[in-house]
Amino acid sequence: MVDSQGGQGGQALLFLTDDQLRKGIEAMFFAYRGFTADPDRILEGMAYGRAHHRAIHFINRSPGTTVNNLLSILGVTKQSLNRVLRSLIEDGLVESRVGKKDKRERHLFLTEKGALLERELSDAQRERMRAAYRAAGPDAVAGFRQVLEAMMDEDMRRHYATLKDRQV
Repeated sequence: MVDSQGGQGGQALLFLTDDQLRKGIEAMFFAYRGFTADPDRILEGMAYGRAHHRAIHFINRSPGTTVNNLLSILGVTKQSLNRVLRSLIEDGLVESRVGKKDKRERHLFLTEKGALLERELSDAQRERMRAAYRAAGPDAVAGFRQVLEAMMDEDMRRHYATLKDRQV
C-alpha cells in the first residue's frame, strides 16, 4: 500500500521530512480557521469571541464545573475568565451557584438560553467535522484523533480523558 507521501504503508510516517511536517502545521492552522469560522460568525453579532465559545462549550460538557476547573481547562488568567463569565452571566447564558460543601466555590451551569446558543455553535462545528470525517473515512478519523491526543500536554490529556468518557 502506498501512502499519500509516496511511501509504503505506515513506515513512511516514521521518517517525516521537515517539509512534510511544515505542511501538516500549515494544514492545522488553516483547518483551525475553518473550524472556528462558523461559530465566529454566530458570535460576531453578540459581541462575544472564542473565549466565550470555549467557556460555553466546557460548561456544557461539565455542568456544575467550578471556576477553578474551567481556569485549568482553558489555560487563561483568572481576570480574563472573570470578564468572560461576567458577560455570560449578565446576559443570562450562564448561572453561577455557590458550592454546597465549600461556599468559596462557584459552580457553573448553562441556562436554557445558554444551552440554545451552545447547541447552535456546536451544530455548526459538528456539521463541518461530520463532512470532513465522511470525506476522510474511518481509518483517517481514528488516526487523526490519535495524532491530536499525542500532541496534548499531559495535563490536557487528563482533562480530555474525563470529558471523552462523558455522554451529554
